[in-house]
Amino acid sequence: MAKVLVVCGATASGKTALSIALAKQLNTEIVSADSMLIYKGLDIGTAKPTVAEMDGIKHHMIDVVSPKESFSVSDYRQAALPIVEGLLAKEKTPIICGGTGFYINSLLFESQMGNVGADEKLRAEFEGYLAENGKDALHALLAEKDAESAAILHPNDTKRVIRALEIFYLTGRKKSEQGDTFAPKFDFTCVSIDYPRERLYDRINLRVDKMFAEGLEAEIDALLDNGVTKDCQCMQGIGYKEILEGREQGFSLEEIKELIKKNTRNYAKRQLTFFKRMPNHLRLSPDEIDVEKVLEKL
Repeated sequence: MAKVLVVCGATASGKTALSIALAKQLNTEIVSADSMLIYKGLDIGTAKPTVAEMDGIKHHMIDVVSPKESFSVSDYRQAALPIVEGLLAKEKTPIICGGTGFYINSLLFESQMGNVGADEKLRAEFEGYLAENGKDALHALLAEKDAESAAILHPNDTKRVIRALEIFYLTGRKKSEQGDTFAPKFDFTCVSIDYPRERLYDRINLRVDKMFAEGLEAEIDALLDNGVTKDCQCMQGIGYKEILEGREQGFSLEEIKELIKKNTRNYAKRQLTFFKRMPNHLRLSPDEIDVEKVLEKL
């Protein structure tokens, strides 16, 4: 099987710098797996790497979607998978870098969605429920009926959420009981930088302060001036959502900053939990992040 390298882990753990250093050594390209870096114009609040930071390494799946558009896991897979396969065809080692676990899994694994036929009427009912109540309510409905599938599927991946609900209501059995498989599509190795929790939190806090110093509020104002609304999917991202809601509720700037830091730390916890389940995962302490050592271990 072809070989793929994944640089994953919590936000602010140094994924970008490590992936670029590895890409230079391997003479390859990076496929971003970050659900916020896909959006054009969201630079500061996403810690999007600059051209200087990319250091000549080609990055894919960054700045590919208008901030007014929604983008699902299925959309990501459809766009990113051909890039990974194209690099492999050139005998290059694709480096998938990011912290959005659902994006990474969509590239690494083949998922069978159950051996059950479609029911267009039932599907239309769930699509109506989605339109009326939103993707989070749809995902919550799935969690009630099939918690295992809900844990795997992202709320944004509404097509697969609806399919899982369809399977349950047609058969009375969970999609996860229908002989689903999550078989690896590639031979892959994951690597992450395993910071002690307090050090990671310090890095997160410093990053949030840096975002405000660099003009995060002005970035949001520019997006709003260009027709992006608070209901757009991109504005649900940490940093953007807290500023918009904080302004509405009359929070002080310091209160908003602290809320962003808290929510980012909580997100990092969820990322760490998610990636603990990843197979072929090499966790390195910050002191071990020497590119030659990493390549030797890999």
